[in-house]
Formats: sequence, structure tokens, C-alpha cells
Amino acid sequence: MDYTHHYHSPLGGMTMASDGKALTGLWFDGQKYFADTLSGTYSERDLSVFDETDHWLDIYFSGRQPDFIPTYRMDGLTPFRKMVSDIMCEIPFGQTVTYGGIAKRIEETHQGVSLRQKKMSAQAVGGAVGWNPICIIVPCHRVVGANGNLTGYGGGMHNKIALLKHEGLDMRQFFCVK
Repeated sequence: MDYTHHYHSPLGGMTMASDGKALTGLWFDGQKYFADTLSGTYSERDLSVFDETDHWLDIYFSGRQPDFIPTYRMDGLTPFRKMVSDIMCEIPFGQTVTYGGIAKRIEETHQGVSLRQKKMSAQAVGGAVGWNPICIIVPCHRVVGANGNLTGYGGGMHNKIALLKHEGLDMRQFFCVK
């Protein structure tokens, strides 16, 4: 059984999910892929992991980078998605990296990756970033396209822009292709 909890952020409602021990999902209400990791059976419940995540989000939305990470688990991680998620978690508060930058880092740091996998593209990284079921904590909003292009965001482009502004980025360096 899965459990859910709601959080009211300055950007609107958010829903989190847990297996009872770890956070397994965090989404803006109604976003693309909303609650897609939930099983068919779930209920609202007060859990310590939800308290921990609420506290993390309170610190984050107060304008600071929290100094802890709530316990989380991402099911369905392929080795490639794990590499991308690990790199996303290293992106500092108030900074961005490009999809191509992540691809290049994987190529440079994972020597055991087969030649076929090493020829990955920014587009493949984009698919792994877009899959992320734990928004903000695993900061996929900090990944941008080449030359500052703000590409899609499952939580809505308006939320990506708001999160980047919230982290103090100068938005004049970014643009959205329509």
C-alpha cells in the first residue's frame, strides 16, 4: 500500500507519496505524470517521512538550501536514470547545468559504460530528467537546454521559471521557445 500527503507550497498544492518508510513521489498537483508511481491502493496518512519532507520544503521555500535530504527511493531506476539522477542531485542551489553537460559528464566519468552508451545525447538525458518522480528534491528544474533554452518541465514551465527565480537566478539568461 502507498500513502499520500499534501503540501501547500507558494506555487500551489503538491502531493507526495510514500511506501510507509521512504518518499517515493513528489509532484505539483495535476502535473504531467502526476502520481504515476502510486499503486492502485493508497490512502492519506501522517508519516515521519512526510514530516521530514514538509520540513525540507519549508526550508527550501524560505529561500535556503536545506542541509539534509529526506529519505527517498525511486523505483524503476535504470542504470542510466540513476547516473542522471545522481548528477542532478549534485547541482547546487541557484545553479543550472545543461542536458548536454550531463551527457558529457557521464561520458567522462563512467569509463565502464559501453561505447554504445557513451555516445548518448542530450536528448537521452532529457528523457531521464523528465522521468524524475521526486521534483525539487531531485532538482530536475535546474537542468536547462543549450544556450539557456528552458525546455519542458513536468511540473509546468511556469513552475520551472518560478523555482529558478526563487533560487536567485537571473532569468535574462534564459528563454522559452514557443
